[in-house]
Amino acid sequence: MKIIYSILLLCFFFPAMAVVRVPVYISDNMMIQRDTPVRLWGWADKGESVRIRLNGQTLKVKTGKDGTWNATLKAMPFGGPYEMIIQGKGAALTVKNILVGDIWVCSGQSNMQWTVNWSKDAEKEVSEAGYPQIRLLSVARKMSAVPLQEAAITGDGWQECNPQTVGDFTAAGYFFGRELHRNLNIPVGLIDCSWGGTNIETWMSLPTIEPYAEYREKVQEMQNSAALQKEIDRWYWMDLANMTIEDTGMTEKWFAADVAAAGWKPAKVPGKWSESGVRSWVVWYRKEFVLTAEQAAQPLSLHLGQIDDRDETYLNGHLAGATNRPDIARSYTVCPEWLREGKNELAVRVVNTGGDAGFGSDKICFRSGETDVPLAGEWLYRESEMPFRPAFMPNEYPALLYHAMLLPLTRFPVKGAIWYQGESNAGEAWKYRFLLPDLITGWRNAWKQNDLPFYYVQLANFMEPDAQPAESQWAELRESQHKTLGLPHTGEAVIIDIGEEKDIHPRNKQEVGRRLALNALAKTYGRNIEYSGPEYVSMKVDGDIIRVTFSHIGDRLVVKKRKYEYLQGFAIAGANKKFVWAKAFIDGNTVVVHSSEVKAPVAVRYAWGNNPDDANLYNSLGLPASPFRTDEWKLDTQK
Repeated sequence: MKIIYSILLLCFFFPAMAVVRVPVYISDNMMIQRDTPVRLWGWADKGESVRIRLNGQTLKVKTGKDGTWNATLKAMPFGGPYEMIIQGKGAALTVKNILVGDIWVCSGQSNMQWTVNWSKDAEKEVSEAGYPQIRLLSVARKMSAVPLQEAAITGDGWQECNPQTVGDFTAAGYFFGRELHRNLNIPVGLIDCSWGGTNIETWMSLPTIEPYAEYREKVQEMQNSAALQKEIDRWYWMDLANMTIEDTGMTEKWFAADVAAAGWKPAKVPGKWSESGVRSWVVWYRKEFVLTAEQAAQPLSLHLGQIDDRDETYLNGHLAGATNRPDIARSYTVCPEWLREGKNELAVRVVNTGGDAGFGSDKICFRSGETDVPLAGEWLYRESEMPFRPAFMPNEYPALLYHAMLLPLTRFPVKGAIWYQGESNAGEAWKYRFLLPDLITGWRNAWKQNDLPFYYVQLANFMEPDAQPAESQWAELRESQHKTLGLPHTGEAVIIDIGEEKDIHPRNKQEVGRRLALNALAKTYGRNIEYSGPEYVSMKVDGDIIRVTFSHIGDRLVVKKRKYEYLQGFAIAGANKKFVWAKAFIDGNTVVVHSSEVKAPVAVRYAWGNNPDDANLYNSLGLPASPFRTDEWKLDTQK
């Protein structure tokens, strides 16, 4: 006992030396950018000496008055794995399994956030994702009114890419990185820095956004950062995402059987909230259906299709099931004890976590035995009230995500960035042609790299196709994205052929990643490959026809069968600015466009619409032509 007491006294009077600290992205399995000076930093006691050893290099630095130390090691070629030892006056910190390669930041909104688990052939892709030389890092979703020095990270930092780690990682980012790794045979690091439903402004720095007059008031409000941050800290998004919030429908038990009909309105199911003008974050749906005595005596399964975003489903007052993901088709089994002969009541609580919401599938039915009974059609719905609304969302002020998620990464050298965003800015499509180049320039300034490669995804085809040529905010935003190619070291992945009419999230993220990688392989890594589909160059009017010339045709222009075997997606107009669908055919390396309705044509548009699902002009490499217009008439969002 005396010995133990003596040891305790020694521990009290001579506490153990603290281990030197490092930021969360200096961790086991980390990636270091090759051919670039290695920047390292961390914290220790004031005036403490810190020694760093990595791959034959040793450097000794001393902390400043604030206890921060900074070190820069010489650039290294790709390779590894290595071990780094960081030694202060206490125990040494050892960072294991380090690779040196190329790091790419993957940013944007929900289509970048969309995970491998939610993508096409997910089970196969996850099971085959054994790539120890691909490393993954995910930035936690956080907002800040002021610039932060360090970002929050999900999990334990960098991870090796394997079936246990890849499922919840950005799909577009992973498939992009996988293409690079397979083609270059070098280690690739990927940083997921994305947030669904966000606009471009929240990813831009305040100095970049301040010249826009419409944002100056918001920028001035952000000067009172303490008050603003207090409001941000009250934000309860995760409660909403986990459906723990108590809304009026829950407290009043709208899920119970025989609820009064007052306050409920008719709704078409399937259908989105935007079609009904819903303004709440929670909506309850009800549907009555009848069972025979035989049906009520056996298990019954409910098939409700995909529900955006989250649901709790009740039958006759009993919770049948709940799902927290928008991509999963709901299928719940109900035991006979809950069923009734005659009228039964189904109640579905739907929670929206951003963007549009509602039922997204026509396959809505209940199954009794071998019989499917449709439930699609007219339901009742009622908007619910919550005790308080979310106090803050990322789109309310510019720079909130730039401060918290992006800016801290700029201390860490990277190879380049990929970007999948724009859906949330379709209403200001004209302005986007200025915002996107400014975002890119702002990021390059922050990384102090004027030639930082930046490759982005053009909006996919989405929504109902137009019966006749029409104006389109999505087409206008695609044009703004395409104009950004005028900025050096940029590239674009055109995906108007892999979108889905009723889902803003294309599942085929493999092709998204591949087309982004084609840009990087050609423009960053110097591969002699075609990276783009046909792009409009010029037009020439010849009587009643217009001849259009393209670049990036590969060996030739190609008509690819989608809906039709002949060329589709072209519209033509005269001086009256009224577009009609045109006939078009390939003539050598040009396309000839004409219509019997337009005798004196002056302009052509191609794939101009929210969902140009019949546009089928490709090059010989199988890459689709980018949408374009030859006119310079004022667009809707420009007006």
